[in-house]
Formats: sequence, C-alpha cells, structure tokens
Amino acid sequence: MSQGPLSQIAIVRDAVSKRISSYDRSGGNADNVPIGPRETFVMAEFKGSGIIKHIWITIASQDPMVRKNLVLRMFWDGADHPSVEAPIGDFFGQGWGMKYNFTTLPLAAAPKDGNALVSYFPMPYADGCRIEVENQSDIKVDCFYYYVDTEELIKLPDSAGRFHAWYNQELTSPEADGDREHEWGIWGITAKNPTDVNNYLFCECEGKGHFAGVNYYIENPTTIWYGEGDDMFMVDGEPWPGSAHGTGTEDYFNQSWSPDEHYLHPYFGTGYAPGRNNEDPLFGWIGRTHVYRFHLEDPIHFSKSLRASIEHGHANGLTLNLSSVAYWYQSSVGKKFPAMPKPEDRRPLEPIGAVDIHRWRDAWRKSMRSGPRWGKETETE
Repeated sequence: MSQGPLSQIAIVRDAVSKRISSYDRSGGNADNVPIGPRETFVMAEFKGSGIIKHIWITIASQDPMVRKNLVLRMFWDGADHPSVEAPIGDFFGQGWGMKYNFTTLPLAAAPKDGNALVSYFPMPYADGCRIEVENQSDIKVDCFYYYVDTEELIKLPDSAGRFHAWYNQELTSPEADGDREHEWGIWGITAKNPTDVNNYLFCECEGKGHFAGVNYYIENPTTIWYGEGDDMFMVDGEPWPGSAHGTGTEDYFNQSWSPDEHYLHPYFGTGYAPGRNNEDPLFGWIGRTHVYRFHLEDPIHFSKSLRASIEHGHANGLTLNLSSVAYWYQSSVGKKFPAMPKPEDRRPLEPIGAVDIHRWRDAWRKSMRSGPRWGKETETE
C-alpha cells in the first residue's frame, strides 16, 4: 500500500468510533458550554486505548484576546503533566489572538473568518486521555462548541508515539556588534555564529521520537528583512552544526527571496503576512508574519533528545518578538514543560506604523545633524 495521506482509508480495522461533543443534552439547540473566568473545563476524557482522530472548536466571547487567554492542554496515559500546552489560537495556527483563514493538512482555521479551529493530528493513548481548556481571563467565554472524535482500540500498537505540542515565546535582542541590530551587512562585516546557544528555541525534548512541525509567529519592529536566521536541529546531544542545519528562515519554510505574501501549501507556507510590496523601502517586512512547516513526509528522528532552534536574523542580530508551537511524537510521555508565560506576557506588542517610522527618520536626521536632506543620511554625511 502507498504511504500517502489517504493510504489508510481502505484498511478495515477493529476499532470503535466514539465522539464527545458539546451537544445539548436536553435535545435542544443550545449546543455549547460556557467557561467562566479563571475556570478550567474538561472537554473530553476517554478510557482505555485509542487514537484521537479529529478535533473541531469554535468560540464566542467578549474577550478580544480569547485565543491567547484560553490555554489548551492534553494529558496521555494518566500523566500528571500535559503533553500539549499552548494558547488555543497558536496551537491551531492563529497568531496574536487574531482570526484568519488557514489551511494545512493537519491543522486549519476554517470559515467564517477562521472561526472554526480544526485538527487532524492523530493523538494516540494507551491508558486513557484528558483534554481541557483553561480560561486565564477575567472575561467569560459565552459559548464554547467542540467535537472530539476518537477510535477506541483493543490494544494500541507499540510503535504509536504520544503527540506533543509546546508553546514558547521570546522578545529577542541583538547578540553582537555592541547591541546594534545588524542585517545584510549594513554596518559592515557581520559576525559569525558557530553555535546555537543564543538562537530562538522552538523545541527541546527528551526521549525517542520524531519532530513533526512548527507554527512560527514573527512580530518584526523593523522594515528590514527578518529572515536571514538559519534553522538548526541538534539530535541526541550532538555538537554544532548538528544533523540538519539550514540556510535561512524562508528556506526552512520552503520559500525563497524574502517573501511577504499569503501562501498555503498542505505542508508549508505563510498563513499571515503584512502583504505589502517588497519593493517599497518605507515598509519592507515590518509587522506580523506567520509561517509554518510540517514534516509529514520528512520527520526529523531522534533517539535520546532533540533541540530545534533558529537564529533571529543572521548571527542572532535582530530584535524580534517571536512565538511558536512545535509538534512532535515520542514513544512515551515527555518531560514537564517550562511554566507557561502569564496571559499579560503573551499579549502581542503594539503594531508599528507609518508615524513611528517618520519619528525614527526625524530622530536619525537630528542625530546626524544632516539638515533637510532627502534620505540616505549616513554617519559619514
């Protein structure tokens, strides 16, 4: 049989299909549940062995940041710590608490306006599972609708890994040239980076398994290209440069030449972009960009551990507000994640616009004492 995404649909197996949803238990049409402020709601629990095959969620709330303030957690095999922990929007490919249509093979945010959050990641368990959401806001979730579909099995195959997803974020800072932000050699020769120590970290796990992908969210405060940073995968504690070392951010995400446009492939693409003309020197690549890559055909295997990271600009030379959700499978429940950032710390930064750029130009002109010049004010003028 082939190994494509439809390869298993013709296989008849011994399984029992089960669903837990928010349907109205009275037989009416109030097919949702509320989630109060600071409340944790258990949306699904299954016993025994099985594989969650499908999740669908939609939310109504007066909280404008509900997708950042609702935290999704999943527990496998009676573990006391989650193997999945992320803001619900970020998990499903929705950055900064926003809503926008998003289409991939394992995850989607579907019409209307990205309101329907969908997962087709298979999620095996051998001794029960629990899925919960915590409202970390002081604002009520008025309506929470959901489906969770599973296949109950007599015995889970020994080869089935446990699904993991981890959220991280960092406001980076330049690591060389005296805290000066550098890229494209605008200050002269730039530093070299023969290490991954100061990279942005998006996955760090221990055990045996394989890396399955990442949603990567970038807030860029500068008009220059943010994506010269190389991706680096260190397998089983190996030293730099590692088993899989890349050539640049857009290259890892299967794109090229500093793109700034919406593009959705089942395995990779740009879910959200400022969408301005890259030839416009005023705006460039400033703003919010969401890129993704799923290793569904080319998983990165590890036997003991994996450290996956990416430079924030060449040699980590840029200030960027970065966040991510990494997805992987391993043979057993992994180690406990670091503490989730507080809701107020997860909020996106204020967008930078044309007025801000005008102020920067004015400050630069004054600092250079250049007078009423037309651009190109440099340190030598």
